[in-house]
Amino acid sequence: MEAANTEKLAVSIYTEMTPNPETLKFVANKLLYPGKSIDFLSKEDAECSALAQELFGFEFVKGVFIASNFVTLTKTPATDWNDVIPQLRDFLKNYLIEGKEIVNDELVPQKSDNDNNRINEDDSDVVKRIKELLENYVKPAVEMDGGAISFKRFDEGKVTLLLQGSCSGCPSSTVTLKAGIEGMMKRMIPEVTEVVAEAD
Repeated sequence: MEAANTEKLAVSIYTEMTPNPETLKFVANKLLYPGKSIDFLSKEDAECSALAQELFGFEFVKGVFIASNFVTLTKTPATDWNDVIPQLRDFLKNYLIEGKEIVNDELVPQKSDNDNNRINEDDSDVVKRIKELLENYVKPAVEMDGGAISFKRFDEGKVTLLLQGSCSGCPSSTVTLKAGIEGMMKRMIPEVTEVVAEAD
């Protein structure tokens, strides 16, 4: 009889500041896009995500990044977070309570950066080590700040990474990239001489 009595889990959303003043992380108490992340810079970009499309309906939203259990939103510079947080929190809470689709994986473009950190059989030894470092050390820290960093390429000592979510356009991401990630990679992988970000 108890099974019939189970209620839907109450959805709660709380916000976390990120190092980027233009982005804010909206964290849910349920999984949105488990083990994956996807970044949208415009409504046209977001055909595979009904959630992102609806968020772009708010005129002040100029970027949507969806990951495991959070959505990072980028606002227009003229908008004050304090004016829009309650509205966005209510929207997200209701959206999740209604159980609407977050991301339709069948529509995600094949060029998606979701799996760039996954090790492939044809990866060189150095690239495998770079991806392991990104996955095990960098990804968890960056996700806490509402962003993602994915591997693009390794060429003659230079590692190129793609910054997404709160990392994209963040004033402190260059410092994090150079002082944090580059320093760690050079120490742990001697073949790495430089780490750079590729703009979207």
